[in-house]
This record gives sequence, structure tokens and C-alpha cells, in this order.
Amino acid sequence: MTPEQYAIAEQLGLNLFFLAIFVFIGLAIQDVLKQGKVPKFGRIAVWVVLFLGCAGFIAKGVIQFFWETNGL
Repeated sequence: MTPEQYAIAEQLGLNLFFLAIFVFIGLAIQDVLKQGKVPKFGRIAVWVVLFLGCAGFIAKGVIQFFWETNGL
């Protein structure tokens, strides 16, 4: 494999790792919310914060992709 292919594989692996981490965090939060009998407003607030974190990560990836492909 060429160094470019290694870099692509490394970036893909890192992105998949972060995706798995977000999924596990979501599962842990869901479990805590169910066992803690958290009110609906609290659950909504927690999920909004988690979603914003994921959306920021995805936006960063999209911006980085366009930044690198357009040579800016």
C-alpha cells in the first residue's frame, strides 16, 4: 500500500472509531435515563446535547472533506 492509501485507511478507521464511541455513549445515556426515571424535559435536553455533539462532528468532517478536495 502507498502512503496515501495508509492515510485514507487511517482516517476511515478513526472516523469509524468515533462513530462507535458516539453509539456507545448514546446507549449508556439511554440506560442511565431509563434507570434514573428522568422526566421527559430532562431526557429531551440530554438527547439534544448529544445530537448537537454528533452534528458538530459530522459538520467538521464535511467541512474538512471540502476543504481538502478543493485545495483551499
